[in-house]
Amino acid sequence: MPIAKIVRHFSWPLLSGLLAAALILLLFPSLLEQPGAPGGIVQPAPLPSSDFEGPVSYSSAVARAAPSVINIYTTKTVSRPRHPLLNDPFFSRFFNSGNFPQQQRMASSLGSGVIIDGNGYILTNNHVVANADQIVILLFDGREAQAKVVGTDPDTDLAVLKIDLPDLIPIPIGDPHAARVGDVVLAIGNPFGVGQSVSQGILSATGRGLGLNTFENFLQTDAAINPGNSGGALIDAHGNLLGINSAILNENSSVGIGFAIPADTALRVKEDIVKHGAVIRGWLGVQAQQLAPAVAAKMGLNPPRGLMITDIHINGPAHLAGLLPGDIITHINHQLVGDGRQGTNIIADLMPGDPIHVDVVRDGEKISLTTVAGTRPASTQ
Repeated sequence: MPIAKIVRHFSWPLLSGLLAAALILLLFPSLLEQPGAPGGIVQPAPLPSSDFEGPVSYSSAVARAAPSVINIYTTKTVSRPRHPLLNDPFFSRFFNSGNFPQQQRMASSLGSGVIIDGNGYILTNNHVVANADQIVILLFDGREAQAKVVGTDPDTDLAVLKIDLPDLIPIPIGDPHAARVGDVVLAIGNPFGVGQSVSQGILSATGRGLGLNTFENFLQTDAAINPGNSGGALIDAHGNLLGINSAILNENSSVGIGFAIPADTALRVKEDIVKHGAVIRGWLGVQAQQLAPAVAAKMGLNPPRGLMITDIHINGPAHLAGLLPGDIITHINHQLVGDGRQGTNIIADLMPGDPIHVDVVRDGEKISLTTVAGTRPASTQ
């Protein structure tokens, strides 16, 4: 069939269909409208609420905090263990009775730290610098310096270092108490010695206790924290310091669960060490154990929480106030003691001489006593 005939054969049905469709749309314009879209205008999907909006980049926060985060390299002398055969009486006869000088070697480790003020004070973890013979600081701008240890606080795993360099940039300080679970946080440090790195996550929990230190109130995050990050900064989305990165759940690598010491705790430790050479903490002078919730409930405690005093230090604050073994402490300064860690932290946050109001249950009767905080002995720290 010729091409012209084919075109004429199909053109009339196509033209008729287009005319019919145009006529239907003219007679029934509502067919153009979509449900929920007045006037037939297709509405775009609504944008998320401003509560869920976030920045496209955290580069401004990192640029604000990163110059204050430093890399730490330490060295210390360690002794090589003797071969077991040298301790055997039979073999020692062939080696001059085993009188070999013990060999030594240099061991190195790495970590991170945070510049707190322009005077050169740096916060890091105690385990980063413990027993180190030499501590070298590498700044963000490439400068190096020898650091000296001003003081340490093993109870919180914190240490204060000092360097003498000009033009240091202290990190902006945030408020960890205002941080909420779900807030975006960034971890800055020197993981595996690769150089300063940043990882991003959220604040997963607050007030965590792991039993690693005497005093714990960890911030938990899923921002990647690896070996070498210890002592580095955990910052908020604006570049403010929230905590000092301290521990990971897996000692080899991050599994999405890391912990940081709150910034306010770290700053208090720094101030005490700089001013007094050690951390000054309040002391009640008791040993206590947490009651099981079921036991506390049977005793009529509401909420079912309490600490049973098991021992009292003679002439300590608790002894002078009249507390006795067997008393159940429910509140300290009108705060629930919760578990033993919380009660210990409440007391430790006081200064010697501060009043302590203690609510106890003795033989089913509620008693309130008042005493004065003592100084926590060094032997118990």
